[in-house]
Amino acid sequence: MNLVFDFGGVVFRWQPHAFMPRLLPHRATGEAATAALVLDFFQGYSGDWGDFDRGIVDEARLAQRIAWRTGLSLDEVRTVIEAVPSELQPMPHTVRLLERLRERGHRLFFLSNMPAPYAAHLRAAHDFLRWFDDGVFSSQVHLVKPEPAIFHEARRRFGAPAQELLFVDDHALNVTAARAAGWQAMLFLSAPQCEAEFAEKGLL
Repeated sequence: MNLVFDFGGVVFRWQPHAFMPRLLPHRATGEAATAALVLDFFQGYSGDWGDFDRGIVDEARLAQRIAWRTGLSLDEVRTVIEAVPSELQPMPHTVRLLERLRERGHRLFFLSNMPAPYAAHLRAAHDFLRWFDDGVFSSQVHLVKPEPAIFHEARRRFGAPAQELLFVDDHALNVTAARAAGWQAMLFLSAPQCEAEFAEKGLL
């Protein structure tokens, strides 16, 4: 089977509600303030951050745009942007699952909304990414999920019919978009849940 994994929140930890209070404790002073800060900063991964994912703004321009829009200082914004690579830590249970799937002979791919500097960091820092036959980062192709075009580009790159691709993502909108493109798709809630669904499909 051709298995396609999202990265943030599936293979790598992505918990802005946890790291914002550590990075900007004077801003994220409680649950409500943290939630508002995360929403304002990342805009649901659209807007400024969406352009960063798409690869059409660099870190310096992103910092300026977020600071201007939110009222945060440039230093505060840079603190968050520069900390993200260290926050993207592998999720051990998912990595073990990837290894088992690979040992069973399945082909592994990735499809991830990921800014260019973070993509470069992940490739350099984690040897297990060599397990993937290929992958698409949004910043490489200037397309982002859930846009239909990124699924068509990924299918072309992976060289498999859409119905033979099984996509795993933690965002329901992306899962819906993959299915609309003719892919099989699974919503990731946790590694054990994902593993159980793979077992039910006879993939493990």
